[in-house]
Amino acid sequence: MQAEDMEVPIINNLNDNGDRQRPKGKDVFKDQQKESESSMESPNLEFEYGDSDMLTAELSELYSYTEEPEFALNRDYFEEDFRSHARGRRWTELTVDEQRAYVMRLLDALEVTDRDKRLKVARAILYLAQGVFDECDTEVDVLHWSRHNIFLLYDMGIFTALLELLSMEIDNSQACSSAVRKPAISLADSTELRVLLSIMYLMVETIRVQTEDDRPEWRAARETFKNELGSPLYNGEPFALLLFTMVTKFCSMNAPHFPMKKVLLLLWKTVLFTLGGFEELQQMKVGARERLSLPPLPEDSIKVVRAMRAASPPASAMELIEQQQQQKRGRRSRRSAFVDSLEGDSPFPKKQPLVKQDSLDTYNERDPFKNDDARDEEDDPEDTDSGIEGEVDPLDRDVIIQLPPPPPPLRPPTERVNFPKGLPWAPKVREKDIEHFLETSRNKFIGFTLGNDTETLVGLPRPIHESVKTLKQHKYVSVSEIQIRREEELLQCPLSLGEEEVEETPAEILYVGMLPNLSQYVIALLKLLLAAAPTSKAKTDSINILADVLPEEMPITVLQSMKLGIDVNRHKEIIVKAISALLLLLLKHLKLNHIYQFEIVSQHLVFANCIPLILKFFNQNIMSYISAKNSICVLDFPHCVVHEMPELTAESLEAGDNNQFCWRNLFSCINLLRILNKLTKWKHSRTMMLVVFKSAPILKRALKVKQAMMQLYVLKLLKIQTKYLGRQWRKSNMKTMSAIYQKVRHRLNDDWAYGNDIDARPWDFQAEECALRESIEKFNSRRYDKNKNGDFAPVDNCLQSVLGQRVELPEDFHYSYEMWLEREVFSQPIQWEGLLQNP
Repeated sequence: MQAEDMEVPIINNLNDNGDRQRPKGKDVFKDQQKESESSMESPNLEFEYGDSDMLTAELSELYSYTEEPEFALNRDYFEEDFRSHARGRRWTELTVDEQRAYVMRLLDALEVTDRDKRLKVARAILYLAQGVFDECDTEVDVLHWSRHNIFLLYDMGIFTALLELLSMEIDNSQACSSAVRKPAISLADSTELRVLLSIMYLMVETIRVQTEDDRPEWRAARETFKNELGSPLYNGEPFALLLFTMVTKFCSMNAPHFPMKKVLLLLWKTVLFTLGGFEELQQMKVGARERLSLPPLPEDSIKVVRAMRAASPPASAMELIEQQQQQKRGRRSRRSAFVDSLEGDSPFPKKQPLVKQDSLDTYNERDPFKNDDARDEEDDPEDTDSGIEGEVDPLDRDVIIQLPPPPPPLRPPTERVNFPKGLPWAPKVREKDIEHFLETSRNKFIGFTLGNDTETLVGLPRPIHESVKTLKQHKYVSVSEIQIRREEELLQCPLSLGEEEVEETPAEILYVGMLPNLSQYVIALLKLLLAAAPTSKAKTDSINILADVLPEEMPITVLQSMKLGIDVNRHKEIIVKAISALLLLLLKHLKLNHIYQFEIVSQHLVFANCIPLILKFFNQNIMSYISAKNSICVLDFPHCVVHEMPELTAESLEAGDNNQFCWRNLFSCINLLRILNKLTKWKHSRTMMLVVFKSAPILKRALKVKQAMMQLYVLKLLKIQTKYLGRQWRKSNMKTMSAIYQKVRHRLNDDWAYGNDIDARPWDFQAEECALRESIEKFNSRRYDKNKNGDFAPVDNCLQSVLGQRVELPEDFHYSYEMWLEREVFSQPIQWEGLLQNP
């Protein structure tokens, strides 16, 4: 076992009842012990990964618990104004035309110069967007009226008006300078921004989510709104860029009062709405392959992952010690066991202690005697029960044959019936792999190579022919490979191939807008992720992300402190969720749009230390993070505005909710693992970073979460670095290796499990990244540089057309023209003989 995998053993005492008792003074190992105990019986998590959580959960996360009093404030401002307009009637009793007339009145009132009056009108609009909850009896009614009102508000042009107000607030230098001077920033400093961002978020999220009973005009409005948000209609840039600007301004400490959680949530949902979610992305991928005449995808990855079942996590050091102690106490030789059975004395106790089922059992039947083979336990401590390398002792073979049949399986057989046969993924082979295989084979059998020729098989033996046929059968050409090949052709033949037609997709428009300040955006997002990570220590110089959760008056009672503590933790979790989902969406969409757009964002992430940041995030008790209870259900919107508020007690706050896990935290973990996979896939230098940062034990601990999708992405990250971890690590982690084999896609001639043909190249991080950066810069200058192809511009040699061209001259040119003529022409001697000489 490697040094980083070793955990300090804890020798527990036994009390009078025979139960394990932790010795005093061992608080250091408390988390470790909890983790090992929980992993023994941790259940499968019924979690379905998607673009976002349920609508009610997404809406409730917009508001902090400290904002709760503002719900009544919004209602009061609305009713104060509405009473004078409707004369005793309720909003839900008005006709649509009457509602339109009132919204138009609010729209006019938004244009007043008085900030306080504008804020009151904005709060009235927010109350409408929140679903006029005072007139509703149930949460369903609130959501119904919220949806109705939001489509009405969008139809009346409220979003454009709010956008102008938001731009004014962002540029409000007075508010920024007063916030910078304040020693402590609270909720009150961001009131106007929070109200505007809340309305906009409610509009984006509600219109984005499609329901079966949507009216035809609502469906049309959704498409229109989606196109508007993704197009450069607002100040000549997409709406997402304005929000990115807010993020960078906040992180540069120029506007510390910006409510970052709301900005990030709105930014994520805007990108999700305009670019599309994971299912739309899959359809776009299928369409892109069709346009490039590539064969269809071998399977729908979303469906495959959803059908997977979680494997039992590998045992921790605590479990291994307990197993070894049990085996030492209860072990007998096979011969004595057989003699006992002949004498009628059963060698097994009435209640046999069960070792934890390994991940191999999902596919293979077990040999009941493989546990007892006499191999060296120290060689394979993790897999004392897996029986991968177990051989039956030759002396005992005849004895074992005479033994009675094994007892029936411990698991009911129904659990195996519906399990998919075979491996979940179709294997894939790259063109490079076939070329490499043929090059090796030709060198071995013929003695020379044919370069990149994959067709000529003359002189190679029959098995090599069969191997090449199998490799070609599973050959997979990605859209990225076609894009790279096309880019190389365009750079080689810029004149003959002509201009490239770039489709104006929402991803393309967003990339063009982000390109000038891309590194700033990436660094700002990672700064926020670091500040919100639970493993981060509070530093004086770190950015304050709690500006929109801390109240003006700090808590006095214990109950208030507990409530604020839960609110702060929840606030950080929501920020992690928004950033992780946003980064993953950007990477996936840009990769499909053009591989080099994806590569530049990836490179900025890597250079900004994203890989160690994500590993730092996972270097915690991940089970307790996923099962965190940082929510107070009775304070969540819309529950809190419909039902009577029960009295909160310290006990009820400590108990939390009854959920098996926290959806947003599991969602964030999967997103971060997927980002890490995207950054390191096919990148030797970045894979070596995983090895150097000792990611294997951190990732192995994440396997304790029994959720198939999360395990899949952990196993992928372990697979790419397996051959660099050494033979001893592989030997000590056979369960993990088996799980990789069962769950991760196979590359037919990938030597990941053995590492015999280990990549001998030195770890030259700089050279690899510099070569990639050069390709990216060539792509960007060719496609986006304003003065592109200056060297290849056609030259006009006709004297008449050149003299006939109208040249733009500066306004003051005619004042100094004579001086210029005298200095540059008349006073300069002309060497006419020089023209006759050869250059």
